[in-house]
Amino acid sequence: MPKEKYDPPDPRRCYTIMPAEEVANGKKSYWAELEISGRVRSLSPSLWTLTHLTALHINDNNLSRIPPDISNLSHLVFLNLSSNKLRSLPAELGNMVSLRELLLNNNLLRVLPYELGRLFQLQTLGLKGNPLSQDILNLYQESDGTRKLLNYMLDNLAVHPEQLPQRPWITLKERDQMSPSGTFSG
Repeated sequence: MPKEKYDPPDPRRCYTIMPAEEVANGKKSYWAELEISGRVRSLSPSLWTLTHLTALHINDNNLSRIPPDISNLSHLVFLNLSSNKLRSLPAELGNMVSLRELLLNNNLLRVLPYELGRLFQLQTLGLKGNPLSQDILNLYQESDGTRKLLNYMLDNLAVHPEQLPQRPWITLKERDQMSPSGTFSG
């Protein structure tokens, strides 16, 4: 099945201010993108409740960590975490399967969570300017490097039995104890 065309968010990110008369008439605003910038060091937990967001720009800040709650933003297709002070990423980032563009450029990342291999729709992965291991960089710099790196990460993702969901057995029909369990004919 071919991927649908994806247009990245407009880098100029224009905005409009709703006129007072439209507000007075009860018109509702809708915004699917959010930009937070200005040397921010921590983010409010209420940010992770904005599940309608499709694009989040939190680049050019002083963030040293991203909480696992970021995975609550399940509709995100664009996430820019570039130019922060991130040393690690939460494994839960791999649950954000709608992501098509993930920018992590110019951080302090030495390793990436293997869970990123689950991001099967990801088309752009920005990793430049991070002190990543040479084998990760070699894969990333090949042609179609993003896909090769994600496949490598998925192949090396350890699955622990305790992480698998419990599945109840479903009995379709109680077996009649009086009838034979199998009948053979020649």
